[in-house]
Amino acid sequence: MTTPADRLSSRVIKGKAFELGFDLCGIAPAHPLKEHKTILKNWCHSGMNGTMSYLEKEMDKRTNPELLFPGAKSIIVTGLSYYSEKKQGGNGVPVISRYAYGEDYHDVIIKKLNRILDFIRSHDPSVEGKSFVDTAPILEKAWAREAGLGWRGRHSIIINNKIGSFFFIGVIIVNIGLDYDKSFTVDHCGECRLCIDLCPTGAINSDRTIDARKCIANLTIENRDAVPETLAEKMEGRIYGCDRCQEVCPWNRNAVPHRVLEFIISGELASLSREEWISMSADRYNALFRKSAIRRKKYESFKKNILTISKFF
Repeated sequence: MTTPADRLSSRVIKGKAFELGFDLCGIAPAHPLKEHKTILKNWCHSGMNGTMSYLEKEMDKRTNPELLFPGAKSIIVTGLSYYSEKKQGGNGVPVISRYAYGEDYHDVIIKKLNRILDFIRSHDPSVEGKSFVDTAPILEKAWAREAGLGWRGRHSIIINNKIGSFFFIGVIIVNIGLDYDKSFTVDHCGECRLCIDLCPTGAINSDRTIDARKCIANLTIENRDAVPETLAEKMEGRIYGCDRCQEVCPWNRNAVPHRVLEFIISGELASLSREEWISMSADRYNALFRKSAIRRKKYESFKKNILTISKFF
């Protein structure tokens, strides 16, 4: 049973999130995601996870926040736009995903989430919690839907009817009860199949899951081997990540550009020529991507992407 103080806390928490620049914030009650466990298990058993074998581990923990954070009662979910109207690449220049234009989103968002957590503790020092940004066994997309941030599009990405789908998801688990938002149960994709039909490698399944073995994002980020040439020729010059399914989505026609200085692409990165990409040295790679999410991929593997994919565009 929530108290008046708890109800106030929900409003105050969201207000703090918006003050820190988040575009979305919702709160859901912590509970096991039994349906998602079945979906995840079937997806992995079919081999759709490709080389990401780690997704087959700790399925109970992935779908039950109590096992990830004992005492979990509430899940605070945030959304932060990374959409940029300015596009990098084109005219033979290798392409990277918009989410990697600026500084590593993990670093930017975790600081903001921890500030929210500190803020909550300043009101109640007994509160315990933990922040997560895409690096722990937690189903961020499922919790975004549970917290009312949006619905799962056919491309498997969460879509918000006000800002689109170009946003990062952050999660805070806390051990206090709060007032909760309604889970997003409406599907606004309708009969639209643009993301499925226009995926360059045919990686999007009809059940709102992705075949990671074909997905450009997985092939250029998680994959450590050279991209198969049969797929490289379809990748339209993408060497790190892919925005195609989001770019063609009608809900992103009015996508909200981000307001985060750390996400702005540097002039040097934006102006790299095709020749500079292909001849990029380890030193320049380290200098360019010192604060970028791209640095998580080793230089040798990244250079393989460039050399393999550049043959076909």
